[in-house]
Amino acid sequence: MTRVAVLGTGIMGAAMARNLARAGHEVAVWNRTRERALPLEADGAVVAAGPAEAVAGADVVITMLNDGDAVQEAMSAAVPGLRAGQVWAQMSTVGVAAIDRLADVARSHGLVFVDAPVQGTRQPAEAGTLVILAAGPADERLEPVFSVIGAKTLWVGEVGAATRLKLTTVGFGISLTSVVAEALALAKGLGVDPALFGEVITGGPMDNPYLQAKVKAILAGDYTPSFTVRNAEKDTRLIAEAAAGAGVAVDLAEAAGERFRRAEAQGHGDDDMAASYFASFAPNASDDQGPLPAGA
Repeated sequence: MTRVAVLGTGIMGAAMARNLARAGHEVAVWNRTRERALPLEADGAVVAAGPAEAVAGADVVITMLNDGDAVQEAMSAAVPGLRAGQVWAQMSTVGVAAIDRLADVARSHGLVFVDAPVQGTRQPAEAGTLVILAAGPADERLEPVFSVIGAKTLWVGEVGAATRLKLTTVGFGISLTSVVAEALALAKGLGVDPALFGEVITGGPMDNPYLQAKVKAILAGDYTPSFTVRNAEKDTRLIAEAAAGAGVAVDLAEAAGERFRRAEAQGHGDDDMAASYFASFAPNASDDQGPLPAGA
């Protein structure tokens, strides 16, 4: 049994904490909005009053928060409960600038810092089948934790390498989702039954399970979040920032970001990122009213 603190119990963090508790680990959780963490008590987790209480006595500390600033704020609040030698698995997607800053925070408190973002959304998080992209020291205390959270852990080098890899993989998912959403919106705008798009693609060389899942969601109007529009938009900014520093053009990620910002402005920020479908249509209009005019 490992003592684990999970800071951040949103869609991903809650699923990870629940699986760890059900696997017999001693789990303490903290979330800025306490009410969102309380359901985890039914699975055996202890809901802490603050980050310091959550991390006190933990072998492994997991951060699964929205961005680098939120992670740094939580870990700053956790300082009174930290002790040198604890393992900090930073599993949020925070970007290349923030991961270096957080590594410095860990170093200043004598923590073993592991850069470990995950590939996957709500469903694999709930199933414990995430892919963990890990960089830094492969501390043995992580194995019983990572084996519950994910189906595979890929160690890729020094701290920062996993975050850079995550930006490439999340960029692919974001861009593919945007392409699917735009294709179905175009079909709708042209008076074509969007379901026919799925029929054409199914079984062909462009088919894949992820595409099918997003097509199904959009056709059903089911935007239950696996990965929200708001989080996807944040990640497009991290991708663009990293790409600019590397001298690489990321046209698709930047275009996806624009679509997410339009969808968020229309009230879809907390919907699944497939709701970028609505970015193709006029603001405050239903999708039945047609797409944006050319050049809008």
